[in-house]
Amino acid sequence: MTPANNPTLPTVPQLRKATGVAIVAATAILVAFVLPAEYGIDVTGIGKLLQIKKLNAEAPPSPAPLATASAGAAEVTLIKSQMPFNESEMSLILQPNQGGEIKALMRQGEHFVYTWSAEGGKVTVDMHGERPNAGKEFTRYWKDKQQAGDQGSFVAPFDGIHGWFWRNHSDKPVTIKVKVSGFFEKLYVPS
Repeated sequence: MTPANNPTLPTVPQLRKATGVAIVAATAILVAFVLPAEYGIDVTGIGKLLQIKKLNAEAPPSPAPLATASAGAAEVTLIKSQMPFNESEMSLILQPNQGGEIKALMRQGEHFVYTWSAEGGKVTVDMHGERPNAGKEFTRYWKDKQQAGDQGSFVAPFDGIHGWFWRNHSDKPVTIKVKVSGFFEKLYVPS
């Protein structure tokens, strides 16, 4: 008969040591890789060095999907409007550390194409909308820092005023020039 081959079980101190090593390794992985990749928190600088922090960066907005054609026929999206077509241009001079707004009065579903530029420096911009009688409440569509201009199209999700707020964080005046074409009641600078 051969003696039984019984492996030795780990002792309590060995288990404690293995648990401690596992906790230290898990913490190191959390701090060095998971926090920079998932939350943009890079305490050690390893996330920047290995470019892991880029995984946390917001993806640029993707363009609206194109309508697919069925059976070879082109699909067309047509938006009719009861409002007359309107074009308007405005300028706004922002002194250092000053903010200002340009708004469009619109009905739900109305739309415009816009372009704006900041001459003399870059600005922080916030595009938002306010429902009638909403007080200080507003709906933010997007916000960006250090912008010199933008262009695009906008469809009003509700009746109200929709537009931009810019802030000049530089030490010299910046001129904002806005051009809007489409379906809106009026373009104005709120008082």
